Amino acid sequence: MTSDKKRTLIPVGPYHPLQEEPEHFLLYVEGEKVVEIDWKTGYNHRGIEKLAEGMSYDQVTFLVERVCGICSTSHPIAYTNAVEDLCGIDIPDRAKYIKSIVGELERLHSHLLWLGLAGHYIGYDTVWMWAWKYREPVLEIMEAVTGNRNNYAMMKPGGIRRDIDDGDIPIIMKMVDELKPQLDLLLGAVQDDPMIHKRTKGVGILTPEDARAYGAIGPTARASGVDVDVRRDHPYAAYDLVDWDVIVTQNCDVFDRAAVRILEMYEAIKIIKQCLERLKKVKGPIDADIKEVPPGHGLGHAEAPRGEVFHYVRSDGTNRPYRHKIRAPSYCNVPTFKVTCIGESVADATLILAAVDPCYCCTERMAVVDVDSGRKTLGPSDLVRLSREKTARLRRG
Repeated sequence: MTSDKKRTLIPVGPYHPLQEEPEHFLLYVEGEKVVEIDWKTGYNHRGIEKLAEGMSYDQVTFLVERVCGICSTSHPIAYTNAVEDLCGIDIPDRAKYIKSIVGELERLHSHLLWLGLAGHYIGYDTVWMWAWKYREPVLEIMEAVTGNRNNYAMMKPGGIRRDIDDGDIPIIMKMVDELKPQLDLLLGAVQDDPMIHKRTKGVGILTPEDARAYGAIGPTARASGVDVDVRRDHPYAAYDLVDWDVIVTQNCDVFDRAAVRILEMYEAIKIIKQCLERLKKVKGPIDADIKEVPPGHGLGHAEAPRGEVFHYVRSDGTNRPYRHKIRAPSYCNVPTFKVTCIGESVADATLILAAVDPCYCCTERMAVVDVDSGRKTLGPSDLVRLSREKTARLRRG
């Protein structure tokens, strides 16, 4: 497909080996250079916010754990933070440390997963195999502590669902100690390998000004010199009770987005070890035992591996949310492709799209509007009706 300007349209997706989930990018290129890019969405909408309105506050914790399959505890953390804010309570100290431990273990596995995929995308399969090999003990620890390699079901409004036994502390400590030299190996590969530098340095520049204009968050923003981290700026769990540093770099490219994630894993290890040491001394309950949720509203934040997760919960005094609103980090980070991909080659554009570690099923929203007036033309009941009509047509053949 070409225009008078000799532009070619290259579709990426909705099903493509580079994308972890179905999403459709349209690259407009002149030769090998990307001159415009567009994004078609709507393949993953699951209506989780609406489903939450029909569940009890405790049941919603399990629902939001399914928002993202990779960072599955960040949404329950943000959601329970929102309910606790609504109730005006502070959770027990032991629960704070355990919440941080689970969150940082997940950060380790998520960053290692992304790093392995990044190596695979640029043809460096050794990094891919290393990263996923080193990720495996993290998942084994999560299974030993929570019963699951993912979807851990550890969070609940008011605290933690299961304690960490004293006998498990040395096992977790040994795992994170053994992970550090493996991270040194990965860091050395990223710092020294000329092929990685060639593919990532100076590629996909997101300036601090553009990062702020698009509202970028997480490693995407911090790799562009934007010093923002919910764990420090809006402390929750035990993040204000232990010592750690926010990793910020200044080069604004794909290389720095990888470097930030690797360096954040060292900070995650620091946080986990401090929390484990505190658990030996801090005894007591792990649950504030919320009896009822009053009318009102609550806000919950969490720093997921990709950036800030935001949950808003409104209560009418019943045992279920009246309204529930979720904003995942990819909702802010993915649109930055409008500036990072323009002017790059087709081969680099797909790498840049993956560099924000996008999660599309976290991001999906659906609304049908009149493009001229901006007014909504179809409501929820209309969408349900259309879906049922289409299902009936398919059954008839």
